[in-house]
Amino acid sequence: MRDAGGAEGNEERGMRWVLGSFALLLTSCMQPKPLDVFGEIPQFQLTSQNGSAFDSKSLDGHIWVADFIYTNCDGPCPMMSKQMHQLQKLTESMPGVKLISFTVDPARDTPEVLAAYAKHFVPDESRWFFLTGEQAQLNDLALRAFKLNSVDGSMNHSTRFALVDQKRRVRAYYVTSEDGVLPRLVHDIRQLERYPS
Repeated sequence: MRDAGGAEGNEERGMRWVLGSFALLLTSCMQPKPLDVFGEIPQFQLTSQNGSAFDSKSLDGHIWVADFIYTNCDGPCPMMSKQMHQLQKLTESMPGVKLISFTVDPARDTPEVLAAYAKHFVPDESRWFFLTGEQAQLNDLALRAFKLNSVDGSMNHSTRFALVDQKRRVRAYYVTSEDGVLPRLVHDIRQLERYPS
């Protein structure tokens, strides 16, 4: 009788193990909740910190993170650029991920000024671009496409990062002053890499 009970116990434990393994397999195969879509970024042409023309078509098929700064900002901009530098390091194993910093002060932020500012944050020039151009075009991008801020000479600007997917769609925003913002951002970048939609 003891042997029969032992066999039944082993069989029950084995069944629990099989069911538990099956449940684990199911959950590991489930895709995470998709990120929202907040809008689409139109194609644009601007000028990078090295003075060359920047065509947004070079971003097609890539995940990218955008922010809006200006070089003589003594408030959040240096902190945001430092975080972008950290993000650049955190995504070194993902060379297809691009970083874009748009100026909100195109009158003063010439390519030369942007290049001098960028040097403080050691950008990988194949991945991180500081862009300037016509105020009206920057305003249209910032206000209508990204829905973050206007570029109207006031220097008021958002301190959020925007995550853009491979199809130029804004998928998430991140408040740069919040704790844990970069790990959350990297997690979402990895999700977009694994589950492009």
